[in-house]
Amino acid sequence: MKNLLIPMLLLILSQQGHAQDKYFTKTGYAKFYSEAPLENIEAINNKVQSIIDMKRSEVVINLPITAFQFENSLMQEHFNENYMESEKFPLAKFQGYFVNGAPIDMTVDGSYEVQVKGKMTIHGVTKPLNIGGVIKVTDNNVLATTKFMIRVADYDIDIPTIVFRNIAEEVEVTIELQYMPLKS
Repeated sequence: MKNLLIPMLLLILSQQGHAQDKYFTKTGYAKFYSEAPLENIEAINNKVQSIIDMKRSEVVINLPITAFQFENSLMQEHFNENYMESEKFPLAKFQGYFVNGAPIDMTVDGSYEVQVKGKMTIHGVTKPLNIGGVIKVTDNNVLATTKFMIRVADYDIDIPTIVFRNIAEEVEVTIELQYMPLKS
């Protein structure tokens, strides 16, 4: 019995010491908000996909454009057909890496402020993007949140002059990603 106890204890300790490196979600949340003189516009997307590799300090986020839901169906139609051309450009994508040092220890609960540097592709245009966010770790559950501004003109999204006062030049983007461990 004593001979079995030591190998079993070593096996248990090695499994506890091995932190999960990769996390993913297929049901992340994204919201954009446009505050303009004539009308505020908001859309929500609950089909954001993301994977985060804590060991390599990398993150990829895919936002399916047609998954954005508007309060008004006509707004949604105009968004997809006239502005985002979602048949031609079905995804917005961010790919980046954490720039503030060592990877987060996923075995230690806490709230960690992060800076992420990467590239955002929207409407077929790729631009550098540096954003701040928070990663909250609780019992190996990972919640990442961020809020940042996007300039519509930077991504060659044309706003007709007839509706120029309805749509802001900058749009606020909020993202919340509840990650689950990725099984290998």
